[in-house]
Amino acid sequence: MNIDRMEFIAWMERIMDRFDILGERLENVQKQKNSIDGEELLDNQDLFMMLKVSARSLQRYRSSGKLPYYTISGKLYYKLSDVHQFIRESFSAPVRK
Repeated sequence: MNIDRMEFIAWMERIMDRFDILGERLENVQKQKNSIDGEELLDNQDLFMMLKVSARSLQRYRSSGKLPYYTISGKLYYKLSDVHQFIRESFSAPVRK
């Protein structure tokens, strides 16, 4: 069975289009999985990297009530809007002289 070059290229383009569609669907599923009420959820690892803090610091923020959190299946999650609010309240702008 021989396939000419143009037919091969057409098939490859169709396959790549399918991969793109599947990739978009996977992204949508991942976003839905990590959201509550349509809002993105972050886990501890996300906050470690975002805020550059230790696990102990996050625990202090949770214990003091400064950073609201949710427990789902034994794992801690934070709403992105709550994290933004925490940042606004906790970190002030540098004072200019």
